[in-house]
Amino acid sequence: MLSAEGTGKTIEKAIEAALLELKAPREDVDIKIINEGGLFKKAKVVVTISDDAKDKYVKREKARKEEKVKAQETKPVEEPAKEENVAPENNEKVEEPEKPRAKREEKVVEPISFLEGLFKTLGKEVEISTLEDERFITYSVTGEDLGETIGRRGETFYAISNLLTAVTGRSEKKILLDIAGYREKRAESLTQTAKRLANKVAKSGRYMKLEPMNPSERRIIHTALQDDERVTTLSKGTEPRRYVIIFPKEYNDKH
Repeated sequence: MLSAEGTGKTIEKAIEAALLELKAPREDVDIKIINEGGLFKKAKVVVTISDDAKDKYVKREKARKEEKVKAQETKPVEEPAKEENVAPENNEKVEEPEKPRAKREEKVVEPISFLEGLFKTLGKEVEISTLEDERFITYSVTGEDLGETIGRRGETFYAISNLLTAVTGRSEKKILLDIAGYREKRAESLTQTAKRLANKVAKSGRYMKLEPMNPSERRIIHTALQDDERVTTLSKGTEPRRYVIIFPKEYNDKH
């Protein structure tokens, strides 16, 4: 399941209901408000797994289905009575069961080789280091004059990052790219912006709309404010103009 509807007395309650059904944290989803609710009707939202988190949930759903099939296969089945003392005729050929074919491995491009080739083509001398944890493998590129590989508002950076993910195939851990520390700097900047705007929203009691962002940047905003008891966050709009709204948890139509 990659999408779920939720209803509740408030938008926040509706979101919580949908997240519970999906078994997903807020930072892994995009949220669409169907109905903000009111005096005589409940709020309604649709919560969908974000594109950049979808692989994890597709694998989870696949594993669940495989376990279900396996459980069905292991149920006891009555075997037909076996004939005893029956031998094949002299000229009869006994066929051996067909051996299962070896699973084809998907050929993928090695990330460091791809990045080295790409930056060499761009005429950039770079060094590439790798940092791995339980969830991510980050490839950090350092060198001189890398501004054009980041681009305005990170447009080139995210294009290269998406290309890296596409050519290296799926893996157990999510592959991340960092160029000249841009990812960390951008995350820090967005986190500070989110907290500053949350303070304004909490004081004014009115929601605030942020500029359009890609899924990774929207997730940073959601994560930065997920524990803030004063406000909540929603993603609205369609790609590539999808954006985040920050509003008070007590927000209603009077605002």
